[in-house]
Amino acid sequence: MPLTLGTAGHIDHGKTALVRALTGIDTDRLPEEKRRGISIALGYAPLELAAGRVSVVDVPGHERFVRTMVAGATGIDFFLMVVAADDGVMPQTREHAAVLAALGVDAGVVAVTKADVADPARALAEAAALLPGAEAVAVSAVTGAGLAELRDALDRAAERVVPRAADGVMRLHVDRVFSIRGAGTVVTGTLWSGEAVSGAQVAILPSGRRARIRGVEVHDEAVERAGAGQRVALNLAGLDRDEVARGAVVVAGDAGADLAASYRVDVALAWATPESRPDGGARVGVHHGTRETAARLAELGGRFFQLRLEEPIVPAYGDRVVIRSLAPPDTLGGGVVLDPAPRRHGPSRDLLARLVRLERGEPEPEPVVAPEPEPEPVAPPDYDPELEERLKAAGHEPPADAELGSAEAFAALRAHGRAVRLGRDMHIHPEALARVEARVVALGEAGEITLAGLRDDLGTSRKYAQALLEHFDAARLTLRVGDARRLRRRR
Repeated sequence: MPLTLGTAGHIDHGKTALVRALTGIDTDRLPEEKRRGISIALGYAPLELAAGRVSVVDVPGHERFVRTMVAGATGIDFFLMVVAADDGVMPQTREHAAVLAALGVDAGVVAVTKADVADPARALAEAAALLPGAEAVAVSAVTGAGLAELRDALDRAAERVVPRAADGVMRLHVDRVFSIRGAGTVVTGTLWSGEAVSGAQVAILPSGRRARIRGVEVHDEAVERAGAGQRVALNLAGLDRDEVARGAVVVAGDAGADLAASYRVDVALAWATPESRPDGGARVGVHHGTRETAARLAELGGRFFQLRLEEPIVPAYGDRVVIRSLAPPDTLGGGVVLDPAPRRHGPSRDLLARLVRLERGEPEPEPVVAPEPEPEPVAPPDYDPELEERLKAAGHEPPADAELGSAEAFAALRAHGRAVRLGRDMHIHPEALARVEARVVALGEAGEITLAGLRDDLGTSRKYAQALLEHFDAARLTLRVGDARRLRRRR
């Protein structure tokens, strides 16, 4: 079973030195990391354990790089918390522990490092109090003392890990992007689910761009396919370096509606401390995968909230999120996604009951509908032909309803299929709407649909272009992705 191990712990407690002692690889690759003697970016190495090869993600420990630590920690299966014998538990030790708790990563080991320069007893006791479920081992990366015992403890922790969904939709959260001369764009990350297969078609979300997997590597070794839980590098054909960035999600090209960008999620949250709980309506930072965005926290009752995101994420049921304060930055808590694409709503008794069922993993109950007698057919009211002609003449730039006719007159037109509501106080003739729909489909088949592009294509104003695009979003012809749209289905 492929697994990913993530380091955690305060700066200067020896995470990178310990990874080097265990794997023989220095994960600090940047010149600035060498010069300053601290980790800044995520580092990677393979670790051979009795259970098999494990991918290691080495994270920075400085408080300024907690966002980078969270990006690395979101893909891990178990942890290696590092605490120095001469310092003991420090502020970033506690925050990293809070991040792990928010992500639901409860399997792991504590390594008390620098046991050759200080008595590890105090640090071992503090680590046991902070992470009571984790085995703690005193080690020295310098002398090698305790490394064998640490490997054994990591093997035992690996046995506690719940396997990932190997048969799910392929999904990889990108944490690094670079170019290789002669090969093109390469992205790396931990495969959350499914398989990455050489030659497969993929989509990049939330942008919606398409690419093909030219090659797959696991720790610099070319493979035909990689499974969930592995650190992988994907060489993507048909994608420029500037068309993908950290935070993007690579999914199987046929993922369809299973995975989509979302500006809202319903979640169940737990807070690091009672004092950490923000007020309803607070603006917070949300970390999901390798992506982060600000969001408003809407209370739904108890531990349930709706996150109204300022930038889209690509969530699925059961995903974990981390909640942090924006200023000053601090980890407040985290939880699990229950509905990855809910409508905008507030609290209600029925909603709370549904969220409890989702949290328990229970199926939605079948709706019970009482039979109703067939209603007597009612003829629609007569409509005003003159009003229809004025609406038809207006084309895709109809004036406000009040300038043309009464609400009752428009209701009669709608009943006869001679008008379609376009916004709150505007109607459009169905023939004009059909012509615009044909233009939108043509634009979508040629690429993405933008507000400015439709405005120029129709020779109209931003007001009408926006109203028309919002209508097609609601009609599920188009799907908004960032500032653009794409077709939901081909016509």
